[in-house]
Amino acid sequence: MEFLEIPLFDDDFFKMLVRFALNFAFISIIIRQLYYRYTQRTEYVFTYYMVSIIVFFLCFTLKKLELDLGMALGLFAIFGIIRYRTLTVDIKEMTYLFVVIGVSVINALANKKMSYAEILTVNVAVVGAIYVIERYVLSKAHLEQRNITYGTLENIKPENYDILIDDLKSKTGLDITKVSVTKVDYANQISTLIIYFKVGG
Repeated sequence: MEFLEIPLFDDDFFKMLVRFALNFAFISIIIRQLYYRYTQRTEYVFTYYMVSIIVFFLCFTLKKLELDLGMALGLFAIFGIIRYRTLTVDIKEMTYLFVVIGVSVINALANKKMSYAEILTVNVAVVGAIYVIERYVLSKAHLEQRNITYGTLENIKPENYDILIDDLKSKTGLDITKVSVTKVDYANQISTLIIYFKVGG
């Protein structure tokens, strides 16, 4: 049955639902149970979810169209958004974004030559690798970073770097090892800093 020469329903609909549910489940594990658990940063959670959803449906749609050129252009556009022009994306966040995109592409483009057992194995392997690295490789005395707003502009001068470190340590209670100045607002007398601090043993 068609409407305006477009089928109202086909057998791939159920395949899409199953693949999407599978993809969403594993992406949720990666984002909520791994990324957020070990970084405690919420600003990228929405981005990761929406990028994953859009990439999945984009790839599934392009696969249905069977256009090699369209697939290439679509994937080029997808990976092009990784370069955010208004924000410096950290390496770790960039890596998680790449993982989210990669897993979504795999789940969307897997064909009849790839069984569900293989798809599950790939997803479990990715999740397992992230868990092992985060839990056992990076858990002891690794550095985390955080963006903060700081109000004493005098301390951000290069000659007052040690004073800045000590002041931030006393105010945050964190074992800060490095500070980078990303933005200075002289009108409001505030600056935006990235602080790097030790966590764990």
